[in-house]
Parts: sequence; structure tokens; C-alpha cells
Amino acid sequence: MTQSSASAPPSDGIVVGAELVDDVLVVTVDNPPVNALGYPVRAGLARALDRAEAESEVRAVVLIGAGRHFIGGADIKEFGLPRERPFVSELCARLEELDKPVVAAVHGAALGGGLEVAVSAHYRVATATAFFGLPEVQLGLLPGSGGTQRVPRLVGVPAALDLMLTGRRLSAQEAFELGLVDRLTDEVDPRAAGLAYARELLASGTGPRPTRELTGRLIDDADTRRTLAEARERLTRTDRHLLSPRLIVDAVEAALDLPFDQALALERALFQQCEQSSQRSGLVHAFFAERATARIPEAATGTPRQLETAGVIGGGTMGAGIALALLNAGLTVTMVERDAESAARGAAKVAQVLAAQVAKGRLSAAERAERERRFSTTTDYADLARADIVIEAVFEDMAVKKAVFSALDRACRPGAILASNTSYLDLDEIAASTSRPGDVIGLHFFAPAHIMRLLEVVVTDRTEPDVVVTAFELAGRMNKVAVRAGVCDGFIGNRILNVYRRAADYLIADGASPYQIDSALRDFGYPMGPFEVSDLSGGDIGYANRRRLDATRDPQDRYVHIADRIAERGWYGQKTGRGWYRYPDGARRGTPDPEVLAIVDQERRRAGITPRDFSDEEILRRYLAAMVNEAAAAVADGTALRPSDVDAVFVHGFGFPRFRGGPMKYADTVGPATILADLQEFAREDPRFWKPTPLLAQLVADGRTFDHLNHER
Repeated sequence: MTQSSASAPPSDGIVVGAELVDDVLVVTVDNPPVNALGYPVRAGLARALDRAEAESEVRAVVLIGAGRHFIGGADIKEFGLPRERPFVSELCARLEELDKPVVAAVHGAALGGGLEVAVSAHYRVATATAFFGLPEVQLGLLPGSGGTQRVPRLVGVPAALDLMLTGRRLSAQEAFELGLVDRLTDEVDPRAAGLAYARELLASGTGPRPTRELTGRLIDDADTRRTLAEARERLTRTDRHLLSPRLIVDAVEAALDLPFDQALALERALFQQCEQSSQRSGLVHAFFAERATARIPEAATGTPRQLETAGVIGGGTMGAGIALALLNAGLTVTMVERDAESAARGAAKVAQVLAAQVAKGRLSAAERAERERRFSTTTDYADLARADIVIEAVFEDMAVKKAVFSALDRACRPGAILASNTSYLDLDEIAASTSRPGDVIGLHFFAPAHIMRLLEVVVTDRTEPDVVVTAFELAGRMNKVAVRAGVCDGFIGNRILNVYRRAADYLIADGASPYQIDSALRDFGYPMGPFEVSDLSGGDIGYANRRRLDATRDPQDRYVHIADRIAERGWYGQKTGRGWYRYPDGARRGTPDPEVLAIVDQERRRAGITPRDFSDEEILRRYLAAMVNEAAAAVADGTALRPSDVDAVFVHGFGFPRFRGGPMKYADTVGPATILADLQEFAREDPRFWKPTPLLAQLVADGRTFDHLNHER
């Protein structure tokens, strides 16, 4: 074997190396951590293709990635910026048109543009670690470098649509079974696997095989057309606000209807339409906001503690969900309940969910059995003596919480983390009931706890840094988005919720109906309106929280009693068959209730209010202005570290439409000055509630946005 020294290998600092091994040019992308397709990589690939085309000694090309991955996709640092040529689409065309066989040897990630590069090669071999995906839809985009045309030619239209519309990842085995890769290899080294495949091709005289010419799986029949029509109909029902999924269907359909080059041109035009949309901006912002939550001050000094065993106090719906989340993260879990009967009910809840996951194909029977082996119940706190972390999930009552933490303080070993799942209560007071407040932290899960991705990590003034970083590490193991929050009533999410829910109550009192408000919020992009959510979570929860706040509520604040009148009738929502809506025969979707509207009218008369009409547009302005204003206050007082953390909380925990980026991104989109002007207009009728937060007023005065703060914190 001979090696050319004409190009330096990647280890010498070049992000794309080209090494001639006998007559095969091995092109290696070396751009840690995921070999993203930034400009230096694209330029390096272009130079390598120049060499492959020009040198007669090169008879085949093998394309690999250095490190742990093939190519993980676009360079996220280039999002929103003009890109320099060569574009990925141009490189894909050159790979496909090369008159020498090109083998993509894939290990690790081949995602987005990385997969588009791989399918532009003539042949693909995958190691066991390889995984494939087209996640562009999650960023408001579509595959824009030929993916909508080449992938259907390899796997067929139905499978290609599924891959692009879900953004899901395929294992190497799945990719092989679909036809996305040509062969699997037991070889660990992609370089060796690629060279072996290339030499086999050369020995057999097998030449290039452009993907554009592979039309055997591009079947245009009634079933395929039905798949396309069903995809459009499904999107109308589930993702009617989103642009890129609809355009993905259009682009894939073009693979059937247009010649390849014309379809590529259409794909590019549709990609540009997505790229220029506000949805792309919102989704990219949400992507970065989710990752920015890990930037916490405790990371500089904290060291994660060992977490192998966990306790959960309480076996209700929330406690069972937390136990499941911990089991999914690989921990051994002991659930504590007050008596054997309650413990059995908690265990049954866990078993029921595990069985359902097996039935739905989300867990294997072996995985279920392994989780069940790591789960136990008890009525004795002494059984938590060796736990690394204990999470309390009992009734939202301060006296009850403090009693639990006093018991944990006695039962748990030194260094064990004591966490509360409280939604509102003062964590400083809870921590003070122990002799180790530095080990106490809030872990506020959102129901269902094993599914919802948001986890508010509530940090007291005395919480040790290593406890905080351990909580964030645990969140990662549970596949959750952890957001650091300071101590206040409701932390980030529920604090802000209480304010914009008051705005919704004022709207009802003044003339809007709960059904109009819910409809306006659904049209904005929420999956459910606030009153539908109240019925889902239980009106008794909100009622109990309002009673908790009665003693501290300022008598000068406006208070609307409509929700109380409904709860006082025992109408708590879906679980009682009535709430703001009726739920006949256990229905999951409610129908408007004339008796609720009669209660609303009665309360208006009692308060001396003459109702007026509200447009959907004004409903949104009031609802969102209240949300943004209180969010700004939470950022200003340090409850939230940065505006983007608020966005992460509301996208992942409160149904805020992801394609809008979050409430702070929304405020920047319409302009902070617009939000301020709305607040000033509404303040003419209620100056206490609608008083603008000083931070918002200062941003407007300085001509700055909330995003400016994201880059300063």
C-alpha cells in the first residue's frame, strides 16, 4: 500500500483530509465534535473532489468522518447567516456525477446534510454505531440538498415521508432494511470498511451508480398517492400552523411528477421559502434556547454526585410518573407510601404504564422486566438509608412537605440529595426543616412526569453547587430539558401562568367567552386553550392554589370569582365530567356548557360589568402582553437566568407554539415596543395589573431586544 503526501491528513489540523491508499482516495471530514458541514468542511470537500476528478491514479473514493461521527449535519453557527459557496447541494451533485465509484462509510451520525451527502455517494456501508435522520422539520426547514429527491429513490415515498415529517432517527439495521444503505459491516473502523467495499467494487468492475437514476422504489401508484393525500390531511388536523411539513410533502411528490433536475429546483425554492419564514426563526431559536439552559453559574465549581439509587415519596400520579422517569434513566427506585394499600396502588400505576409501553412497542418485554427488577415499594423511610437522591411528590401543603423533609433528614445518609416536586411552595422554608439545606433542591416535574420534557430545577440561596449540577446531569439522563429557577411563588412557569391566567379571567368578566379565548389561542398555535388545560389538569388544583393565596392577595387587586363559582359546584373538568366544558360519557374533548355561560353572566351582573365584544386579535394581545410582562419581571429579578430560559419553559411545559420560539422570542418578533404600547394602552383601565415591568421599558428606551440579554448572561 502506498500513501500520498500531497494532502496533509486531518490530524495536521486540516478539516478535510485526502489520503491516497493504493488507488482509493480516502476523504476524511475532521471537524469536531460532529463533523458539521461548515464552510471550511465544504471548501475542503470541494478540494478533495477536485483531486478525485483530476488525478488518474484515483480510481475510487471513500468518504468517512473522523472521531465518533460521519457528518452530523449543518453547522449551527451558520444558522440565519448568509452561506458561502460551495453549497452542500453543489457538493452532493459533484459526488453523484463523479465518474469513479464513491463509497460513503458511515459510523455515528449521518443527519440532515450529512445524510444528504451519504445518499449522493454511489454506495453506502454502515457500521453498527451508525444512525440516520433528516431532522430539518424540527427547525422549520426541509432537506434542501437533494434529500427530498434522492431518499425516495432509495426507500420509496412512504418511508421517505415518514423520515422527513417525523425527523426520527434510523438505526443502521433499520436503514439497511429500508434500502438507505447497501450493506452493514461488523467492522468497527469505517475507513477499513469503506476501503474493503471500494476494492470489492473495483475488483468486480462495478462503476458509479448515481442515486438519481435509481427509480425502482419510486413507485407511482394508487397506494403512494393515497399516502401523500393522507399525509396532507393529517397535517391539516395536527400541524395546521406549520409550513415546512406541508412543503416537504410537496417536494417529495415532485419526485413522482417532475424530472430530477426540475424537482431539485423546486426543492431549493421550497427550502428558501422555509428559510425565510418566521417559523424557521422561531424553531431555530427554540433549538438554541434548549441548549442554553445548561449554562448555569454552578457549572464552574460544582461536581456531579453519584446517582444510582433513588427514592420517591408518594405513589400518586405524579409520584408514579417520577418513578418511571428515574427507572428510564437507569436508577434503582424505591417508592414510599403511607400504608401498604397506597403502596400497592402506586406500584400498579408504574406496572400499568410499563405494560402499555410494551404493548405499543416502546419497550421490549426484557426492558420492562429489567425496570421492574429495579423498582420496589415500602412504607418505611428507613429503606431509603442508602438512596443517592430522594424526590418528594406529596400533597401541595407546606406542613406536609416539611414533615416529609424532617423524616428524610433523619433517614437518609449524609450527601444524599433531598428534592421536592413542589409547584409553588417556598423551597427555602422546606429546606429549613432539615439540618442540611445545602442538599435540598426543587425538581419540579410536569405531568405526566415520565413524558413531559421540562424540569424546573429550583435553587435556594443555600443549595450547594454540586447538587445543582447533579440535578442537571440527572435531567439529561431522563431526556429532559432542565431550566434553573430561583425561589418565588410558582418559580418560572407557574408564576407567569398565574398572571396571564388572570388576564384571561379579566377577559371573560369583561365580555369574552372562555370558548372564544380557547379558540383564539388554538389559532395562535397552542394545542389547547387555557380553559381546556384547566379542565384537563383539574379545576380543584387551581381552586386550592387560589385559596392558598387568599391571605396574601392585595385587596386592591382585581379578583374574578367565575372560576371559583364553577369549582364550588364540584365541576373540576374531565375527571368529574364537567368544568368549563361538558364531557359527556367520559369524552376527552369538551363541548361548550350553557350553564357555565349563565354563571359568567351572573358574575358580571354581580360585579356591575357591562360586557363588550373582544376580537380574537385583542384577546391575543392581552394574553401575550401579560405573559411577556411577567416573564420580563422574572428575568429582571433573577428567577430566570435569561429570556431564552423562559422560552424553554413555555415551549416544553406550557404548550407555547414551538414554531414561535417562546414568549420572549415572540416579543422580539413583534417588537418589545409593541408589547410596551399594548401594556400602556391596557393600563388606562387597570394601572395596577398592566403596569409595564421596568426591564421592558428600559429595553425599548435603549432600542434593544430580549435576545440581547441572552447573549449577555
